[in-house]
Amino acid sequence: MIKRFLIIVSLLIPFIPCHALSEARQEIVAVQSMRVAPYEEAIKGFKSLCDATITRLVISELKGADVVEKIHEIRPDLVLAIGMGALSRVKAIHDIPVVYLMILDPRSILSGGRNITGVSMNIPQERQLRTLSKALPDIKTIGLLYDPERTGYLAKGARNAAREIGLKLVANEVHRSREVPPLIEDMRGKIDVFWMLPDLTVITPETVEFLLLFSLENKIPILSFSEKYVELGALMSIGIDTFDMGCQAGDMAKAILSGRDVTNVQQVDARKAVMWINLKVARKLGITIDEKIIRKARVIN
Repeated sequence: MIKRFLIIVSLLIPFIPCHALSEARQEIVAVQSMRVAPYEEAIKGFKSLCDATITRLVISELKGADVVEKIHEIRPDLVLAIGMGALSRVKAIHDIPVVYLMILDPRSILSGGRNITGVSMNIPQERQLRTLSKALPDIKTIGLLYDPERTGYLAKGARNAAREIGLKLVANEVHRSREVPPLIEDMRGKIDVFWMLPDLTVITPETVEFLLLFSLENKIPILSFSEKYVELGALMSIGIDTFDMGCQAGDMAKAILSGRDVTNVQQVDARKAVMWINLKVARKLGITIDEKIIRKARVIN
């Protein structure tokens, strides 16, 4: 009986559609620089939408091994690059589709690779300002500092967004971190909110400490990009939902693995924002936030 069953199966194999066989063999290599909570949450979101076999390569655990070489040994159908460090390593691959996520500005390291697409961490500046205006309807002037080499494109977006909404933006260039404290001091009495951009020239442990003290002394709230700074003393942040970003990347991977050309899978921004509010800081600053806004946010008391 078993022999007869095996004969029937062997006769049927040639008639199984090729795409069904290829789907069974589909494999993804996920590359990340280290194991940190946001990356792990993004992977969970990715897996919830894309059920291919996933092999993880964590750069910090490879002991100097060549990531690209390992990927070519595995010969996956797709590479998932999580974070700037991972994308920097795998951008040299041209014969395998690459999907990235957890990267703020992929344009800074990509040079038009036709096999690469993904989801950037950017949340449109207009969307951030509209959310801020709903939370703090009395604000009229916003201050920010930026290094044109790092976040000039964000500052440009902020100017356009402020103009669209009818807010005044005081935006000053910074080229060295030591310039930050005096430039912040110069904003005293001129701004209603300070907008913290993800700029490594502006944001250092020393400048953050100075900025938080400036905020409390002058009752000027800080809008940040990460809940980490809300925990430290910023009033609020508007950041990404890492799980949902993983879902976006999973959708892209599914489309590519189903046969769509990478060039037809458009690069996109994060679609879902998460708002954090520190109510303890709000009380210290004498700010009352509408209950409807608080209900939509993740709250730190």
